[in-house]
Amino acid sequence: MSVSYFDHKRKDLIDILMKSGIRDERVLGAFNKVKREFYVVPEFKRLAYDNSALPISNNQTISQPFTVAFMTQLLNVKEGDKILEIGTGSGYQAAILCEMKAKVYSVERIEQLYEEAKKILHSQHYKVHLKCSDGTTGWEEHAPYDGIVVTAGSPDLPDSLVKQLATGGRLVIPIGDKNAQEIWQVIRVKDKDGSEYLDIYKHKNFKFVPLIGKEGW
Repeated sequence: MSVSYFDHKRKDLIDILMKSGIRDERVLGAFNKVKREFYVVPEFKRLAYDNSALPISNNQTISQPFTVAFMTQLLNVKEGDKILEIGTGSGYQAAILCEMKAKVYSVERIEQLYEEAKKILHSQHYKVHLKCSDGTTGWEEHAPYDGIVVTAGSPDLPDSLVKQLATGGRLVIPIGDKNAQEIWQVIRVKDKDGSEYLDIYKHKNFKFVPLIGKEGW
C-alpha cells in the first residue's frame, strides 16, 4: 500500500476524532503526524486508521484512536511536561506524547512488548525513556510527573501513582472491573493554605485490558 493511502486515511481519522469531540489542536496535530500503521501487526496494517482497537503481541491491544485522543486531551499536555505512561504496549501513545513535545517515561511489564516498542519508537526517531517493570508502582526515580496516563483498567487508584503526581498534575486512568471501566481524571490541587487534595472527574463506558501488578489486578 502506498504512503498516500495512509496519509488519506490519517486525515479521515482526524475528521472522525473532531466529530467525536476532540478539540485540542495539539492532540489533533500529533495524531496527524504519528504513523499508526507502524504500531500495528502487519496483517492489520490496512485497518490502522479505523477508529477501533486492534490486537498486538501477547494478547494485548492498541487502543481505539478516540480513546487515546480522549485520554491525551484529559492530560492537558504542555510542551516540556514530564509524562509517565503505564503500559507502553505498541508505543503509539508514547509517540503521540512525543509529538506534543513532552518528556516521556513509559513502563511496560511484558518484555516482548517492551522490546518491540523500543525498536519501533527508535525507528520513528522518538526519544522515550523506557523501562520493563511493574507499572502499577510507577517510576519513582523520575517523579514527580506533570501527567500520568495508564493504558489498562485498574480495580482502584494506585497509591504509588498518586504519590508520584506533581502538584497541579493530572492522572488519567481507567477504573472499574475487568469488563468495563470509567476513565478517571485525577488532578492534584493545592489550597491557599498549602494543603493538597484530589479533584476527580469520571467519564463512563470504556473497556481496557486489565492492569496487572502489585497495585492492580
